[in-house]
Amino acid sequence: MVATKPNASTPITGKMSPRIWFYSILLSLQYGAQPLISKRFTRREVIVTSSVLICEIAKVLCAIILMAKDGSIKRLAKEWTLMGSLTASGLPAAIYALQNSLLQISYRNLDSLTFSMLNQTKIFFTALFTYIILRQRQSIQQTGALFLLIMAAVLLSIGEGSSKASSTGDPEQILFYGIVPVLVASVLSGLASALCQWASQVKKHSSYLMTVEMSIVGSLCLLASTSKSPDGESIRRHGFFYGWTPLTLIPVVANAVGGILVGLVTSLAGGVRKVGLTT
Repeated sequence: MVATKPNASTPITGKMSPRIWFYSILLSLQYGAQPLISKRFTRREVIVTSSVLICEIAKVLCAIILMAKDGSIKRLAKEWTLMGSLTASGLPAAIYALQNSLLQISYRNLDSLTFSMLNQTKIFFTALFTYIILRQRQSIQQTGALFLLIMAAVLLSIGEGSSKASSTGDPEQILFYGIVPVLVASVLSGLASALCQWASQVKKHSSYLMTVEMSIVGSLCLLASTSKSPDGESIRRHGFFYGWTPLTLIPVVANAVGGILVGLVTSLAGGVRKVGLTT
């Protein structure tokens, strides 16, 4: 099932099918649990790039299994082209790779409540970029709700962050390694969601194929960055799986499943609804 492009001159409305609700509920559960399980099962010594790369590998495996199950692999072997893949998935993949790294940093420096509230700002940026790229506008009521949401998230998070900063005595770490990364990640999430929606609705790319393409391209971008990045130096010095335990796979697999669900919900319901349903 592939969503059709709504009329650019009208707001996005309409009922959602049970299938979309099912995927959205699963995505909401994963979204809410991810900060908690990441903080619980990921040690601070774990190198961010290593956890992101393993997550991308898990996404590819899950997507290939699902594609084999629905019989789409044979069809894609005839229709797939490198240029089409780069056009639809290249830029979103690089954006999501950077976003994932920023979120991993933020997870470790913010409590779950502050992180979740700040992460709500991605709804606003998704709506903004969806309008810029696809010309899909929101109603007056939806626009007002978006502004109220972003104001509430920022105000509540500043208060929560200040409270935590005063107790830890390190406000700069909370700001530059907690608040700033999640805000930048929200902007990137909005841009990537709009690009993915464009690819699924205009280029007719399947969500599973986009997951595979974006994971591969994003992983290549991360691997290229390790030549000069602090994470790359840590990997060369301590090893790729430094700080890992068997329990570290729990948040990695959960994040991978969330990536599959994001692709499905974005393709079927659109980027703004996807973000709104996970908040």
